[in-house]
Amino acid sequence: MLQKRVEAVTTAAWRAGLFVGHRQFARVFDSFTTEMGSAIGPIDVAFETWGTLNADRSNAVLILHALTGDSHAVGDAEDGHPTPGWWNGLIGPGLAIDTNRYFVLCPNVLGGCQGTTGPSSIAPDGEVYGSRFPAITVRDQVAVEFALAQRLGIERFAAIVGGSMGGMRVLEWLVSYPEAAERAVVLAVGAAASAEQIALSSLQIRMIKSDPNFCGGDYYRYGVVPAHGLRLARELAHLSYRSPGELDDRFGRSRQTEPYPEAELHSATEDDSFAVESYLSHHGKKLVQRFDANSYIRLSEAMNHHDVGRGRGGYRDALSRVKAKVTVIGISSDRLFPVAQQQAIADALPTCEGFYVVDSEIGHDGFLVEVKAIGDIIRMAL
Repeated sequence: MLQKRVEAVTTAAWRAGLFVGHRQFARVFDSFTTEMGSAIGPIDVAFETWGTLNADRSNAVLILHALTGDSHAVGDAEDGHPTPGWWNGLIGPGLAIDTNRYFVLCPNVLGGCQGTTGPSSIAPDGEVYGSRFPAITVRDQVAVEFALAQRLGIERFAAIVGGSMGGMRVLEWLVSYPEAAERAVVLAVGAAASAEQIALSSLQIRMIKSDPNFCGGDYYRYGVVPAHGLRLARELAHLSYRSPGELDDRFGRSRQTEPYPEAELHSATEDDSFAVESYLSHHGKKLVQRFDANSYIRLSEAMNHHDVGRGRGGYRDALSRVKAKVTVIGISSDRLFPVAQQQAIADALPTCEGFYVVDSEIGHDGFLVEVKAIGDIIRMAL
């Protein structure tokens, strides 16, 4: 039984004192009340920028990341940034989101673990929030992002772009702050979380909480990490991010050439493992090395609450308020957020300028992987 408290906090989250990398920071609230009525604060936001903000601050593009993304949308893996930019090849000089033309801003989301206030942050009492970090919603996250824009003096974005969880926030931006963007691009998301999406996220949350090292969400105190639960959660999630066709083409029923190192996760022997098992295990381990389990839970819960029409007469009425010119993009093989969900958004938007389906075998992750096709559409949209 874990009893002794340790001072060193063990987590993959970024923390003060580590390499800052390209992060910048802004305090946007001294005190913030969540949509569910919990008080928290102060709220600090980590963000990265590329390009130059023009004199009238009219050329800003806001990029919103997905569940396990962060502010490092562009760049190399280096000190302070454990992975390369998640949208490398799409943002930069002469690229689809041209930093010779635009000032690009990408914040780490509220509840995240890469510099913005979240469960692994230090609370005002000097202790890690841990289990005390309250439930948050997509609307809370957008309220914090709006405050960051105000802090930076940006009254209106040239465009707001995001996919998956980032796409949820794009929709909330457009409805909550109709004058805040001239254009928007929404990728691989629905107007509200479906029953299947909620079920998948809920199972992942339960996997993490069932890990003995979760310690009720206060594992930081004991210098442990619920690595097993987080790894399993990521493996289930990653399975939903790819398509059955892609997995069959890449792996089929092929066996691992090396003994599978996680034999306890399946009933086969080490010499009888499938290549696809090792593939999922690899992605699970990678996430454990760079993400915080409590952030995974809080952000997944926020995604489950996603409903742009909640309290607004339904999603059609909510989207009818949108004033920005919107481009909607889906991925043909996406089984997590099927194309029909993007079609429904496009149909409900009075300002939709185009609905595009990218033909890809990748699945949901196509919005990250199919950079050329996605970039061509975004270039036209902007």
